[in-house]
Amino acid sequence: MPDTTLNQPLTLPNGSVIPNRFAKSAMSEALGTLDRRPTRALARLYRTWAEGETGLLITGNVMVDRTQIGEPGNVALEDDRDMALLREWAAAGKVRGNQHWMQLNHPGKQSPKMINPNTVAPSAIPFRAPLNRMFATPRALTDAEIRDIIARFARSAALAREAGFDGVQIHGAHGYLVSQFLSPHHNQRDDQWGGSAEHRMRFVVEIYKAMRAATAPDFSIGIKLNSADFQRGGFTEEESLAVIETLADLGIDLVEISGGNYESPAMATGASVKQSTLEREAYFLTFAEKVRERVSTPLMVTGGFRSAGGMAAALASGATDLIGLARPLAIEPDLSRRILAGEPAVSQVKPIKVGIKAIDRMALMEVSWYARQLARMGQGKAPRQHDRGFLSLLEVLAVMTGRGVRTRLRA
Repeated sequence: MPDTTLNQPLTLPNGSVIPNRFAKSAMSEALGTLDRRPTRALARLYRTWAEGETGLLITGNVMVDRTQIGEPGNVALEDDRDMALLREWAAAGKVRGNQHWMQLNHPGKQSPKMINPNTVAPSAIPFRAPLNRMFATPRALTDAEIRDIIARFARSAALAREAGFDGVQIHGAHGYLVSQFLSPHHNQRDDQWGGSAEHRMRFVVEIYKAMRAATAPDFSIGIKLNSADFQRGGFTEEESLAVIETLADLGIDLVEISGGNYESPAMATGASVKQSTLEREAYFLTFAEKVRERVSTPLMVTGGFRSAGGMAAALASGATDLIGLARPLAIEPDLSRRILAGEPAVSQVKPIKVGIKAIDRMALMEVSWYARQLARMGQGKAPRQHDRGFLSLLEVLAVMTGRGVRTRLRA
């Protein structure tokens, strides 16, 4: 028999109901056109996941500014020019009664030079070596530009609602712009947007308030937030707890807990994880327990879940309300359905290493190989469950290089 906890619906603070306790965490699909527009491949991909019966589907990062993207193939949402395709995408993710949310993002300085040599950030702080060879030193945003970006998040949320999405998620993790504002390393401003932890969280608080004002009470708003940056001088656990408490008091519907960034990706890839954490599967469950002591807002923990037993145990502990799955659903899109049907399933996800230290350390193959499986599903093909060694590396590099050059030419 299926685990009854995983089968239970979850009611969010605004009254919206997620039909079960599985959630697809955002993964960048890179299936947009070179000029940042959606394609029908996105609808095919999300229909595949919806038919796999995952209760909540969250899209990959949709950018709020067409001139500021994180990678080739990102979709940007600034106006209603693509409303027909957006509606098709939204509807495809709800064919089994699923909830379908759009993740909204701005890359800040986390956009490679080959795409954007003129990036922006809270402060003009470059990446540390070796990433400073791939990413330009950003220009510090002006007050007027910060307010414009806040308005863009709100406008994109309103457009997502118009298209039929059930909610949006603010991407406040993994080193993108919201995360940069929260970090004392990346944000060294001395105005109302920087300095103290309270001032550094002002950007995300104002984004949330603007989104609420631009949408409706029954439209869900969540956030993906780092438990910590795992780097010297970065965003700490105590600061993360303070942000979560503030947003919970304001009425946010869901908090997804993740961690790490481009400069410190170890926790995001599962490297160097303690044995005690591996036994519980979820990388961030201990931090979620600390959050649960402070707020009652629904929580979603993503990273590390592999077995039906581990997922059920995490829910039973009370530390999380949703099981966030990313890579497992990239190679087994029906994993949730099989577990709900009672199978003692274990994900086929395994570490991907190519033996080149720089690539392995930065997790380039980990991210890119799984993105290729999303592309296969977008083409109506089945994903591969195992990489093909050096052939996979060549395939990934060819796609990344070709898309990057074409994107720069169209920018």
